Amino acid sequence: MSPDRDEATGLRSAGKALEESFFARENNRLLSKLRESHEAMERREALKEAMNLDNDEVIGALMELDVKPETVAALSVVPLVEVAWADGKVQYEERQAIMKAAEERGIKPGTPCHDLLEDWLTRKPGQNLMDTWKRYAHELQGSLDPASAGELKYRLMERARGVAEAAGGIMGILTVSKAEQAVLEELEHALE
Repeated sequence: MSPDRDEATGLRSAGKALEESFFARENNRLLSKLRESHEAMERREALKEAMNLDNDEVIGALMELDVKPETVAALSVVPLVEVAWADGKVQYEERQAIMKAAEERGIKPGTPCHDLLEDWLTRKPGQNLMDTWKRYAHELQGSLDPASAGELKYRLMERARGVAEAAGGIMGILTVSKAEQAVLEELEHALE
């Protein structure tokens, strides 16, 4: 064999190896993308089931907020968190009231729900969390009979007012700040 022919054969072999390497990387990338898509679909279905909700817009918004089926219970305290942050900071008494309400809903320390709640009480969640909760509440209210919807609204407003009143006020006066009252009214409206 001539040296030119050996070089050409070597070049073809190197080219083929490079081509195979490219396709192997591309296949791995496509498989990874397919797995991610499948996992997202499974998570979406699990979230729908956990929330007993079939509204793709609300489910999509919850997925964007990284709400997982195991953290759905934390949604029940979103309004309480919103009330606590109304005046710009969460006071100790408000935090205690929220933690008590969370525990009553089965949110125990060491669970993903509890960790998420701790995060919300440490760093104020973005407005998109409350907006998504409102859409969820609207869907939930629409799926309940009037008596159940009224009971849900009453209990939620009672807990939210309890958080607003937890920090007290000045000498027993103005136990609910104007900012907290505005959030309470916003919640009331969302549950109509």
